[in-house]
Amino acid sequence: MTDSPFRSDVLAGKVAFIAGGTSGINLGIAKRFAELGANVGILGRNPEKAAAACAEVAAASGQGDGSGKAVYRTADVRDYGAIRTAMEEVRGELGAFDIVISGAAGNFLSPVLGMSANAFRAVVDIDLIGTFNVFRGCHDLLNLPGASLIAITAGQAEHAMAMQAHACAAKAGINQLIRTLALEWGPDVRVNGISPGPIADTEGMARLAPDETTRAAHYARIAMKRWGTCFEIAEAAVYLSTSAGSYVTGAILDVDGGSSVGDASRLDTGKGLA
Repeated sequence: MTDSPFRSDVLAGKVAFIAGGTSGINLGIAKRFAELGANVGILGRNPEKAAAACAEVAAASGQGDGSGKAVYRTADVRDYGAIRTAMEEVRGELGAFDIVISGAAGNFLSPVLGMSANAFRAVVDIDLIGTFNVFRGCHDLLNLPGASLIAITAGQAEHAMAMQAHACAAKAGINQLIRTLALEWGPDVRVNGISPGPIADTEGMARLAPDETTRAAHYARIAMKRWGTCFEIAEAAVYLSTSAGSYVTGAILDVDGGSSVGDASRLDTGKGLA
């Protein structure tokens, strides 16, 4: 495990609910929270994946000593009633939520003229409406004051990207929802976003860069010359969920190795040095 500045018990006794916590970045956050002592409830659509993820989180709890609790529920984030029921059940088992992560997402590559209205709506419903459902549904289940809400957003929110009209629109909406909720719910609840760059060992990057040539081209464009890790995103979530981030709300934290700054590959050819 990469070195961390956080104490191994920094989240001891805290309760975290993670929507979309069955794979990738969100599962990484769930496992890291469990390692640091939190009791974790995860939510996903697929029962088998949710059960398997929950077992991984339980194994990670308390730095592997099994001292924390991990539970799971299954629901579609587009279904407010189902999400609310799942959250109520998890709260009944673990207690009021100190931390809520909304990370469920859907995406695919398509030009607008090759995309149906239903396809566009599907991504907006999962990403944006899903985030609204999770955050709206959890408010009276939170441990107040001091709760931390975090949405996993993406660089498409701020930077237009061809073949990604649906994701750009959804993520931009998430960013504005974060800022609005920070205004409305402060000071009792802090609401922030994490915008990851390319992250290794995730399904999305496996699809976008399936071979070494494509990966090398990706690395060249990033200031840090590498992809990030789920652990690095999880550490950002820990920061926003502890007293280290106690004066941070309404922020979108770019954890992207400099991806959002610009294309670093221009420097490799000298084109950016003139």
